[in-house]
Order: sequence, then structure tokens, then C-alpha cells
Amino acid sequence: MGFFSNLFGKKTSSIRSLAQLEFLEVDMHNHLLPGIDDGSDSVQQSLHYIQELQRLGIKKFICTPHIMAGVHQNTKFSIEHAKDSLVEGLKKSGNNVDIFGAAEHMIDENLPLLIRENELCVMPGGYVLIEMSYLSESKALFHTIRDIQKLGYKPILAHPERYNYYHSNFNIYKQIKDSGCLLQLNLLSLSRYYGVDVKAIAMTLLKSGMYDFVGTDLHHQRHLDALKNIVEKYPIREMLKTSPILNETLLDHIIQHKAQVIAG
Repeated sequence: MGFFSNLFGKKTSSIRSLAQLEFLEVDMHNHLLPGIDDGSDSVQQSLHYIQELQRLGIKKFICTPHIMAGVHQNTKFSIEHAKDSLVEGLKKSGNNVDIFGAAEHMIDENLPLLIRENELCVMPGGYVLIEMSYLSESKALFHTIRDIQKLGYKPILAHPERYNYYHSNFNIYKQIKDSGCLLQLNLLSLSRYYGVDVKAIAMTLLKSGMYDFVGTDLHHQRHLDALKNIVEKYPIREMLKTSPILNETLLDHIIQHKAQVIAG
């Protein structure tokens, strides 16, 4: 049997180091900011999640709460406020981990306005995380990608493996990549957490070298427990070697961002 047959077939029974996500350095997609979407409910809960993710090896966090018309109507202000609350909580707890606020932007009727007014919540490095509904494809995807690029930003499509309507059309992923949009894998997709079909397409994208970033997309304790299980049982770093994962490159952007903030 080949490398991937062994790697993605039966799970190893050995228990691995819980800190094996250390090589990623940065979790660039999560819902750790308290009380503003369907993620963490409170600062205390966020502190718990962050502490547990640090034990898995993650050192810095770019927090990406939803911006979704009529559901999670966040703004730069609400996200910054939630981030400040979390930073204060971290200081009180003696945890000096770096936290940054961005967003996961739903492609909906409100996004064109945010783009037009340049009110997107941008990650260090000029990246903008976007997502679509799980129920139906957004016909505005490629138009949105171009509009974000016109502002000088680099779009990242969150968890493309979870859009079931693309599973029978692998060519669409190539079209998205060819348009200049980067792709982000959810770590939980390496298991069957979201279902067999999601895992299958995630493995195909991974082996095809299509992914650029990896995120936990952590919302709640069930996600955290599942992540711990994956980290214990799967050789994550080996599995990701077939794609040019760029999480570590975010460190330089984070340092530059902090310097700019300090300089005013």
C-alpha cells in the first residue's frame, strides 16, 4: 500500500504528542471572541479554549467571528470591543498570548457594501476570510473575489471541503484557485467529524496541493474535544505536507501589524 493509503486509511492506535500543532504557529480561523456569534459565550470560556489550544501547540490566534446579514451583524467596532474584553481577561489570567481580530465574511447581500466602503475586517498580511452558505452556492463568489482583490487584499475561502454542492465538481476548486483565492482547511475535516464525504474531498484537495491555510474553526467544547482526538490519533504534520500550508508565514505579518499599532 502507498503512503496515503496507510496515512488516510486506518487510524494508528498509538497516542501522539498533544503539542503536535506547534508547527502551525497560528490558528487563523476560530470563533474565540466572546459573546458575538455562535462561538464562545464568555471571556471565561474563551480563556479555557485558548489554554487548551495552546496545549496543542498553537501560539497565536487570529479570531474570525462571523459577519452575516440578519444573523451575526458584527462590525469592526463590535469585533474590536470583544477582542479588547478577551485581551483584558487574558492579562488578568497571566496569559500573554497574542490575539488579533478579523472576521469570517459571509457572501451575502451585505458584503458588497462592506467592500465598497472598505469596511472589511482584514487579517494581518492583508488576508480576508470569506465563506458561503452550506445550503447553496453563491453566484457572487468570483465577483466577490475580484472585488476584494481590487482593494489590494487576498481572499481566503473558508473550509471549501464543507460545501457539498461542489463535491461532484472538482474543477470548481481549480477555478477558485486560478482566480487567486486561497483555500483554508478545517482541521476537523481530517476526521469524519463533518461526515465521510467532507473528509473524502478534504483528502483529495490536500493530496492535490490545493490548501494554503489551516484553521481550527473552533466554536465550542465539542469541537475542542474532537480536535484533541484528532491530534492524538493522526499524524497532522505529515498529512499536511502535500499542500503548501502558509500559517507560519503569518508570524511576520503579525509582528509588522503589532509594530504599526504601537507606532500609532
